[in-house]
Amino acid sequence: MTINRFEELICWKKGQDFAVDIYDKFGTSKDWSFRDQICKAAVSISNNIAEGFDRSSDAEFIRFLYYAIGSASEVKSMLYLACRLNYINKEELAILLAQADEVSKIIRGLIKALNK
Repeated sequence: MTINRFEELICWKKGQDFAVDIYDKFGTSKDWSFRDQICKAAVSISNNIAEGFDRSSDAEFIRFLYYAIGSASEVKSMLYLACRLNYINKEELAILLAQADEVSKIIRGLIKALNK
């Protein structure tokens, strides 16, 4: 099966869903600096996937996929901090971390497929 548009990629769809969940959780936070940072990092996941998809080579696409994984890791780091700051509880933390891990795992699978 050939993918013709980034919108067809499962990792892009999951990245978008994750960003929506992050916005739902932190979008009204009074800690504007924290909110902006975590929301921007979450949005960067799917944006990097989309941008890389339309680059001129698989090598460039892979580079942007690694950026997307980095953004997911940034969100994870901020989620741990959010829990320590009592912005979210441990159950919410576990759910959001699992989402971030799922997105990263799917992206890593795509990288592996592109490297073959």
